[in-house]
Amino acid sequence: MMPLTPGTRLGPYEILAPIGAGGMGEVYKARDTRLDRIVAIKVSHEKFSERFEREARAVAALNHPHICTLYDVGPNYLVMEYIEGAPLKGPLSTEEALRLALQIAEALEAAHTKGVVHRDLKPGSILVAKSGVKLLDFGLAKKIGVQPAGEETVTQTHAGTVLGTTAYMSPEQAQGAAVDTRSDIFSFGSVLYEMLSGQRAFRGDTMLSTLASILRGEPVSLRTAPEIQSIVARCLRKQPEDRFQSAADLKAALEQAARAGAQAERVPSIAVLPFANLSADKENEYFSDGLAEEILNALTQLPGLRVIARASAFAFRGRENAISEIGERLQVTSVLHGSVRRAGNRVRVSVQLINVSDESQLWSERYDREMRDVFDIQDEIAQAIVEKLKVKLGTKAGQPLVKRYTDNLEAHTLYLRGNFHLYRLTPADMEQGRECLERAVALEPGYAPAWVQLADYHIANSFFGRESPLQEWPKALAAARQAVEADPELAEAHAVLGWVGALSEFRWDEALRRSDTALKLNPASARSHFWRACIWNALGRPEESLAAVATVALGDTERAFAWTDKAVQERDPNLQGLIRAPYFQPLRSDPRYRDILQRMNLKSS
Repeated sequence: MMPLTPGTRLGPYEILAPIGAGGMGEVYKARDTRLDRIVAIKVSHEKFSERFEREARAVAALNHPHICTLYDVGPNYLVMEYIEGAPLKGPLSTEEALRLALQIAEALEAAHTKGVVHRDLKPGSILVAKSGVKLLDFGLAKKIGVQPAGEETVTQTHAGTVLGTTAYMSPEQAQGAAVDTRSDIFSFGSVLYEMLSGQRAFRGDTMLSTLASILRGEPVSLRTAPEIQSIVARCLRKQPEDRFQSAADLKAALEQAARAGAQAERVPSIAVLPFANLSADKENEYFSDGLAEEILNALTQLPGLRVIARASAFAFRGRENAISEIGERLQVTSVLHGSVRRAGNRVRVSVQLINVSDESQLWSERYDREMRDVFDIQDEIAQAIVEKLKVKLGTKAGQPLVKRYTDNLEAHTLYLRGNFHLYRLTPADMEQGRECLERAVALEPGYAPAWVQLADYHIANSFFGRESPLQEWPKALAAARQAVEADPELAEAHAVLGWVGALSEFRWDEALRRSDTALKLNPASARSHFWRACIWNALGRPEESLAAVATVALGDTERAFAWTDKAVQERDPNLQGLIRAPYFQPLRSDPRYRDILQRMNLKSS
């Protein structure tokens, strides 16, 4: 069929201009001469194909502000609402992406409620107009449970014809399997990923390599808020049962993320970067890192301030000038960076507080003091941040923000040096860290944070397999108990004691109680949240464990139970996640699996 030229008539419709073309035909801007209304006409290459009939039936069943309205049907064309807009294109700001994503989810919810699966959701089938998004192109839509006669799938195509757009297909659609509404949710995840990043979630040089990426690959991690990353990741799960089960659930999650984003914008937030070490002795980096970390830890105690965890903030070491990128990736309103120069018993600390939105300097100061004043310097910096960001102190009003655990400078120095080495995680560094921390608590037995770090050292030693868990757990428990005794108000002390008790003695209920106590003391404690997540992992919310693949996936049941029995006896820390992992599914009907759970004081699920 030849393209239509302006002035051509299709029944009462006068063609005005071409809009675009696709595999099914062309789209034109036209005028309804009866109603003097501008419309869009999609003309089929053939006389009303079965796919055109399907689109007509699907669109006619839908009536929603974010779905293109169908006006009329001709012998080989559809007459639809004309929309002044442009195809969806990323990258967009997080706020704009969420706004449009909610509208798309609402449109999908309306379609799914009518029993219609789109099956070709992609940026090109979504127009962005002044009034919001409009969902188009229901040419591949089908009623749930109805397979159109003679329909081909991507695995059955010939002569280059592929139903659906490869890069946005769900795994089940790509394999030619039956699809339901959850296939659209996968495609939505691909679209949202592209809205946020400007890149396709699944890429390949050919159709086959793209399909392989969809079936087996994972997209590059997004640089956005964790709750949004979680939504995208859940949409893009390979198995339909692991995704959002309905567009309504998806919409609810997006609404929650939007509320969280709005609240985050209202709450002051800060990333404390590692301070640069300007001392002649480069080994003083432990001191500059420790100074920044103790300020960070003090700020986390304030309920009116959102503080980025150490690992995320310190990832920007040496990049303190990348304020815009730091703000975008960490979703913060301000950044604190500084430098430390130490010489003898003198220390000079220079700090700057930067406003992310315009990179202006909110505050700066330089402190030239003796080393014994280091605690006062930290507290003065924290107090200045509170003042400049207008943070409400609550119960902290009138009190020092940086808690002083010792007046012994040597003990404090050993504590900072111990932390510095532990974070490096190499065997040699961790041994140096342990030695420093043990010397610190020998000088200051009430140094609660040092006891917490020692407990964490013994946990890590067990997890890394450097020592037997049976040797490490008593030491970890002793250190954790010392931490709680030294400071019952230290959140991390309760959290680590609960976690060690769960790992070594399977006291899960007590671990959760300790975790609750920790988060009441400091709701923003990153480590307390981490250890609580580990406990929940063991209680039925696991990460997949690669350690189980070789044994369980290969079907060696006897060897699997022999290994598990040994792991229970040795209090292997990996076991608590492993026994809930998908790879253990084949073993769960075996009575020995239930016996393992009973020995660990866990309930079967």
